[in-house]
Amino acid sequence: DSGDSASELQEWRPVIYRKCTDTIWLLLFCLFWAGLMFITGYAVMAGAAERLVLGYDSFGNICGRKNAPVKGAPLSGQDMTNKKYVFFLNSCNLEMQSLKISSLSLCVSSCPQEQLNSLEDLQSFARNNGSFLCIYNLNVSSYTQNSKAAQLCPSLPVPPSKSFPLFNRCVPQNSECYSKYASVLISMVNEMDVFHRILSGILAGRDTVIGLSVLALAFSLILVLAFRFIRMLLVHTLIALVVFGLLFVSGVLWWLYYDYRNDPSTELETEKENVKFLLGYAIFSTIVTVVLLSLIFVLRKRLRFTVQLFRIVGKIIGRIPFLLFQPLWTFLILVVFWVFWVAVLLSLGTAGTAQSTPGGQVEYRALSGICYMAWYHFVGLIWTSEFILACQQMVIAGAVVTCYFNRNKNSPPSHPVLSSISVLFCYHLGTAVKGSFLITVLRIPRIVLLYLYNILKQKKNAKCLFKCCFCWFCCQESCLRYFNQHAYTTTAINGTNFCTSAKDAECILARNSAKLASISCFGDFLLFLGKVFVVCFTVFGGLMAFNYHRELQAWVVPLLLVGFFAYLMSHSFLSVFEVTADAMFLCFAVDMETNDGSAEKPYFVDQELLTFVSQSNKLTEGQKHRSTRPFHDNEDGTELQPMV
Repeated sequence: DSGDSASELQEWRPVIYRKCTDTIWLLLFCLFWAGLMFITGYAVMAGAAERLVLGYDSFGNICGRKNAPVKGAPLSGQDMTNKKYVFFLNSCNLEMQSLKISSLSLCVSSCPQEQLNSLEDLQSFARNNGSFLCIYNLNVSSYTQNSKAAQLCPSLPVPPSKSFPLFNRCVPQNSECYSKYASVLISMVNEMDVFHRILSGILAGRDTVIGLSVLALAFSLILVLAFRFIRMLLVHTLIALVVFGLLFVSGVLWWLYYDYRNDPSTELETEKENVKFLLGYAIFSTIVTVVLLSLIFVLRKRLRFTVQLFRIVGKIIGRIPFLLFQPLWTFLILVVFWVFWVAVLLSLGTAGTAQSTPGGQVEYRALSGICYMAWYHFVGLIWTSEFILACQQMVIAGAVVTCYFNRNKNSPPSHPVLSSISVLFCYHLGTAVKGSFLITVLRIPRIVLLYLYNILKQKKNAKCLFKCCFCWFCCQESCLRYFNQHAYTTTAINGTNFCTSAKDAECILARNSAKLASISCFGDFLLFLGKVFVVCFTVFGGLMAFNYHRELQAWVVPLLLVGFFAYLMSHSFLSVFEVTADAMFLCFAVDMETNDGSAEKPYFVDQELLTFVSQSNKLTEGQKHRSTRPFHDNEDGTELQPMV
């Protein structure tokens, strides 16, 4: 028994000489990224993302740039540098035929601001504004003389239009034409790709989206500083603001829903869709409000311990101030990667060959294998994003481990963050790859289920089955994320591979769950309230900003994305406290099991943390129980060493 105890203790000692862990997984990740680079090169060579962003005419010319000629299309290959807007010749009677708009489209330098009733008006507009609304090979002087001008020029009367920020199209301002134009474009986007629709919503309100994103960033930074210097009054203020925000946002959503539903001018499909989304938002917000208010009421008596917990965590972060900047670097890396990913996806989605039709127009045929490349690219998005987040967790955990297992609390190790980063890149990247891969394996089925759910949503039995499976995968992912974090901390302590670390972490957490679970959950709940605070006030700003923008695309789409971005932003910054607290408690559990507080084997734990845990969970009996364990049988007396 003594030998078994000694071997068990040896497993929980940070090692000075580390070895690379999960190397095969790191090699697999490198091979996977080699495939992504191949797809990137293919997309750049074969794609034309400018067609989607800038728009193009019926003859294969991309608006706003010079173009190469297409064989069999005499009107292709023109210089459209000064013609940046797409104009449809029959904008009031658009129809969809095989996912294509039947009307001819041209690149023009400006959209007609006033209604044009005759060919003479078209001719005058072209001469005064330099914007030619008839087919390119028809001379301006022939507008009123050519017998075929009626077929080569737009249908009369031409409604007034203005350039729309979405793909630089001329949108008619006449209510009847606008309704037809909007419904056709939306149906086209719906059948083409949901991603295009989301992208169009972002582009339509990009200024507002950027402003709200900056607002979410500001709220997140304020909360980080608030939790760093937390006090009881600040906690009560935060809870009061969260309660006010939940009630106010829910009330505003219900008010907007009734206002839109009873508005007699709500006729367009986009406005009807706004009403449906607002109802869904209002119901979801109300449910979340009721649940959170109930939890706040039940847990109100534990606020004192929560404040004390964050003071201790704040003290650790005070010793490692650069931890507060870790989410910022992670966020910047994620943004760079996401921009790269979207650029490749746009190029991949426009990869096709230009082919001329008998009428001299140009059609683009998608290349074979694009669908498989898109799925591979999508897996790369999830896996790489999770890998970046896993690296952040390992860096924070490594820095906390370094400071915790340090005898002189007044003289913390120098550069613990840089030390943790160097250990990660030299030894444990494979562990981060493996942990992120497991999250990816659980997320992909959720995406597939969501896709199948949208296809089979008319069948009630299928809807119920898909929802159950979706919830099951969500629960599995949440549990896996929890164990991943502790596995990363164990790797930082022991230098073991992912599976061994996960097993060791699970064993020690199982033995100490009664002591630490209640403490951790209250801290996590307060952090969650902080995230709700950021989301509530960002969404409220979005409601006020988007309510008066009745654009082509429904504003509820960018509002949903803004809310998601606000939560992601707040989670990224507040996760520093969450990961620090979890790593601290795991180190505390290891310390309690490895040492006995004697002169030969003193605890590493800070006295304030030991007092806090004792008060919160009444550890007196637990300490008596630990004193009877045969820890003293370990004769070597080796103490825990700080990670280097």
